[in-house]
Amino acid sequence: MDNSAELLETEGDYSLIRWFGRKFPGVLIQGDTLSILIDILAEARELLNAGDSEETKFVLGDLAERLGTVQSSYETMMKKAGIELPY
Repeated sequence: MDNSAELLETEGDYSLIRWFGRKFPGVLIQGDTLSILIDILAEARELLNAGDSEETKFVLGDLAERLGTVQSSYETMMKKAGIELPY
């Protein structure tokens, strides 16, 4: 199996990577950023389990905003690379 990849674009903390054999590239998220996203999700779960629905909504809104930023960067990089979105 060929594990080679091609760096297509970079924007902020994210990079657009095309793995050999894949039709569409993916977005690389740095490990520290991934850890933050997982921590936010874990916090939301704890708040939900504690019955704090208002704070859960706030934390999930933060997570959605952060993931939206990742998606926006992905879409911008795809456009710069001249590749149609897979969705």
